[in-house]
Amino acid sequence: MNTQKIPIVAFVFIMTVLAAACSQGPDRPEEIGRFPINDMEGIITRSGVQIDREITSDGNGSLLVTANEPVTVKLYETGDIHLENAQLIYRAQLRTENVEGQVYLEMWCSFPGKGEFFSRALQSPLSGTMEWSTQETPFLLQKGENPDNVKMNLVINGKGKVWIDDIRLVMAPLR
Repeated sequence: MNTQKIPIVAFVFIMTVLAAACSQGPDRPEEIGRFPINDMEGIITRSGVQIDREITSDGNGSLLVTANEPVTVKLYETGDIHLENAQLIYRAQLRTENVEGQVYLEMWCSFPGKGEFFSRALQSPLSGTMEWSTQETPFLLQKGENPDNVKMNLVINGKGKVWIDDIRLVMAPLR
């Protein structure tokens, strides 16, 4: 009797694993770049920013921006990412303290011979004092639209303190 239970248990286990894999399916977003902000390496804007080891969403440090006036903080550039016919999503963890104005993510995609185009997370800008929240902005890439560079920025239209951490670029299928 025990010999029959082993194949049944193995069958149930295999079917559970297959069902879990299929449930994620082809619509599951795929991470194509991660920028954890553990140090200043790769960060473009150096004025008014510093690494904060105490306040962090992932336990490894975050970038603290202290803005006394509106500012666009240039964070990272990717170079060619070889992606088309998909959604490119810039996602990050943000936290604010005493922000007067709005804070949001901004992504610029550069296309050879066409110029630069942007996407901004204006649907849910942050202000005031907020704990860590996930913010994102998508860019829809049609077939044949392959950016040769992607720029990730943080925009503070006002003043206050903003922390950014755990930046990711994610690819998802067009819907």
